[in-house]
Amino acid sequence: MDRAAVLAAWQRIGPYIRRTPVLELSAGDLGLDHPIAVKLEASQHAGSFKARGAFHKLLSSRLPEAGVIAASGGNHGVAVAHAARTLGVRAEIFVPTICGKAKVERLASCGAVVRQEGAVYGEALVACQRRAAETGALAVHAYEDPVVIAGAGTASLEFAEQAAFDTLLVAVGGGGLIAGACAAVGGQKKIVAVETHGTPTLHTALGAGRPVDVAISGLAADALGASRVGEPNFEIIRPIVAASLLVSDDDVRAAQRALWRELRVVAEPAGATALAALLSGAYRPERGERVGVMVCGANTDPASVV
Repeated sequence: MDRAAVLAAWQRIGPYIRRTPVLELSAGDLGLDHPIAVKLEASQHAGSFKARGAFHKLLSSRLPEAGVIAASGGNHGVAVAHAARTLGVRAEIFVPTICGKAKVERLASCGAVVRQEGAVYGEALVACQRRAAETGALAVHAYEDPVVIAGAGTASLEFAEQAAFDTLLVAVGGGGLIAGACAAVGGQKKIVAVETHGTPTLHTALGAGRPVDVAISGLAADALGASRVGEPNFEIIRPIVAASLLVSDDDVRAAQRALWRELRVVAEPAGATALAALLSGAYRPERGERVGVMVCGANTDPASVV
């Protein structure tokens, strides 16, 4: 997986995705004493960056009569359902019982068959794999797939074209978005991973030197709730990522509210996690350092934010 693969993905999915906006914020905005650039990937089709990987996988594959099948904490499933509907194929999506109501309703509105099985993403994935073996549907993994990673990486390529920044802060679940970022701009930008204390898959893997299972809990568990960072993802991330930071649920809530209060942007907890590292002081830029932040998802009940 390299920059060339991400560039090729960008060409393939271009007609199917949105070029999402970037806000250039001045010193003083959001209470920060330095300017930042914020990419609103939450305004992508299906409400998150996941549409990029979903479209790339479907457009790169032979689509069987049984359609496509995926397990998800919510956002990947919504993206796969949207891509499948756009391309005229059937979608069946497995989500865990912790998946938020807004995401389940969004899945159904996209015409997918929705099945809630298991308490966490890993259990939903096992059920999904059983069903895929029965039906012959194309399995679209949420993050542990080079084709999906390349699609996710297009968000960072696009961001780098839209704004000047030295450092990119990225939230981490299974590692698809940050692996894509490392492949796309890792040789040019400093990449910083941000997770919550309840979802520390990459942080734990970096400490152990390999992906390991972790217990998942907390505010962002539905979207960042992979119990282990992806194996191919980790191999891409490990030599490139500059730092791995943890923030609290309270930090994430504060970031969600700041986005709404000052920018009128709704972000789900995972979508606000990268920004939480700046607002909480977990990441402190050097003087003159230009920071880019990916707001990666918005599939939540707006009332939970405002």
